[in-house]
Amino acid sequence: MTEAKLNLAGQDITDCCKKVIPGQNDDLLLSKLQALVPDYPIRLALTGDEWYKLGGVVDMNGSRIANDIIEWAERTYLECGQNLQTLIDHALELQLIATRQTGKTLYFVVQTGDKAEDFTLIEIDKTHEVSDRMLIDENNPPADLEELIDPIQPFCIESYGFGHSRYTYRRKTDVKLFMEVINERHPGEHPAQRFMDDWNRSSAGQKHRMSDDWIIRPYRHTGRFGEQIVNVEIVNTHKNHLPHLEDFAGKKGSSLSNVLSRFDRQAGYPFAWFFYMLKGKLVSTHSAESVYKDISGDFAYLPERDEAVLRDWISTPYNV
Repeated sequence: MTEAKLNLAGQDITDCCKKVIPGQNDDLLLSKLQALVPDYPIRLALTGDEWYKLGGVVDMNGSRIANDIIEWAERTYLECGQNLQTLIDHALELQLIATRQTGKTLYFVVQTGDKAEDFTLIEIDKTHEVSDRMLIDENNPPADLEELIDPIQPFCIESYGFGHSRYTYRRKTDVKLFMEVINERHPGEHPAQRFMDDWNRSSAGQKHRMSDDWIIRPYRHTGRFGEQIVNVEIVNTHKNHLPHLEDFAGKKGSSLSNVLSRFDRQAGYPFAWFFYMLKGKLVSTHSAESVYKDISGDFAYLPERDEAVLRDWISTPYNV
């Protein structure tokens, strides 16, 4: 596959999400997304960990009062003359319930070429609304509006669901273009870019697509002065169990080569141990040091392209 321009609008993904009701799995959504880009393979690469966020407000009968508890609380507070006690009495009288949104983020990969950076990442949230707590704990009423919205010690109740799950489009990232922006803002070579460059020039890149086992995920964090910083992380999506490679004491030559080759076979591509050394805790950096001693001496079990990558790492180590 040669790199090609992907023409996929966020609005098309949004519309697709609205038309699909989640089932036992996400195959239907995947097929609908694939129909949007029939010329490019798309797959579900990763399902993230469960998270939750504030939901809305319902009454004791489950009737909807508001979709957004923050908007409702601020608006109702104003309607109550900015009198918190009036708002509390109102919520107690109606026995209002606060809900929460529980969800997982689905990461879909659209492959646009053979190089490590040639893919687009689509993030879609799969959420379900459930009852969370009584809006007001009569025995421990909130001291301010913030505590009413998100109390430290909530009056929890038995959880039950509202309606069906839903898909919500979050964002789409053209990894190649995104990394160009990251590299412009990053002093020196960004570790994630070096990871991809090393992949492309190694034997791993000749035999395997990086996005089949690793994805590039954007994230945002706050800097020292409160500024918002956009960065990127590499996430492993390999689903099979892989062994830990930690103790390399006394191993060299064929015994060391056999250990690394066995790991590569289990991972599914050559030179895999090197990339798992860069990211995660499965492979110790002692592996690279031991291999380097071998290839600097009498052993030559690495392909030339992998040997070049390893020598560069020994000269200027990095991790992601």
